[in-house]
Amino acid sequence: MTQTDVVFTLAGDVRHNSRAIKQLRLLRSLGLTVTIFALGQNPGVPFPGAGVQLNLLPRPSASGPRFFWNVHRMFLQAARNVPARVYHASDLYSLPAMRLAAKIHRSRLVYDARELYSHVAATAGRPWVRAFWFQAERRNIGATHAVFTVSDSIADRLSRSYRIARPAVLHNVPDMQHPLPAGTLRVRAGVDNDTVLILHQGHVQRNRGCFALVDAMHDIHGAAAVFMGGGSLMASLKRAVRERGLDMRVRFVDPVPPDELLPVTADADLGVTLLEDTCLNHRYALPNKLFEYLMAGVPVLASDLREMRAVVQDFNVGMVVHPSDRTALVRTLQRCVDDAEARQQWSINAAKVFDRYSWAIASERFTTAYRKLLA
Repeated sequence: MTQTDVVFTLAGDVRHNSRAIKQLRLLRSLGLTVTIFALGQNPGVPFPGAGVQLNLLPRPSASGPRFFWNVHRMFLQAARNVPARVYHASDLYSLPAMRLAAKIHRSRLVYDARELYSHVAATAGRPWVRAFWFQAERRNIGATHAVFTVSDSIADRLSRSYRIARPAVLHNVPDMQHPLPAGTLRVRAGVDNDTVLILHQGHVQRNRGCFALVDAMHDIHGAAAVFMGGGSLMASLKRAVRERGLDMRVRFVDPVPPDELLPVTADADLGVTLLEDTCLNHRYALPNKLFEYLMAGVPVLASDLREMRAVVQDFNVGMVVHPSDRTALVRTLQRCVDDAEARQQWSINAAKVFDRYSWAIASERFTTAYRKLLA
């Protein structure tokens, strides 16, 4: 294949990944040519932006370490034949393959540690699985020329664990979009204007508080919860809603592309992100949806975890709660529903968050690192 400036890899579909889309657009703004290798289907659906070559690879049916090795082989086979100045691993799954490709072509290696991989929820109580991910990261991260991550706590942990320079923090913050046009979420979900709309957007997966939210809605009055997204547990969640007779209080709508998300989000009265404290990765997380809610002017109910608590309480943009405490979750959620004045003030305060957490700041860190690599 033709030589390119950057080979960019992700063990997922970049067309639906807001973090990857923003980084790819920054690479293009630097005048760089980019070849993408990612997992996905429907190759006829283009990447939302010009100037990149998108190559989709089939997603392996395996899971865990077997998935890792299958992805490694596919990415290495694809990337080793594409000479590039930089090989960018957008997750741990593709990092070993990109390290080898960079070694073959004597090029630079970049790693985006978008999770604390050895401490994700799937490793909780599974020390051998945790050790596998730790060793996979340890063996490869030392060969990198630049490392990015998503929160200060994860940056500090990676620096201590692997004795590397502290990674640059690129918070998962949307591009500033003001003013936002009217959304369509209420119409799509069938929620009238007199009902408080509680939004959970993003994937429905383990330990994200989705089932706790459904359970709490049994005792919440004057509100409807709307799940907007997909995920491996969506069918199970819908079944739980039917079995509990909560069809009028819990609704489901299809996800929307990242570039169209915020105007839809803006229809909500309250956004929830209820990661459960099952692992360090959750404890240190600053999820996309937290900043997406706030960018759309939507106050939040977030898990009482270190990084999220700092945002919510420092800027007074909502409330925090332990999602595993059902009594506290119901009480706090009902207070958010009942107190319209508080929600209005939280919404006003939301804009101040982006004085500290800004994509402009993150993009400058990203482009500065790339300019140094390519100097």
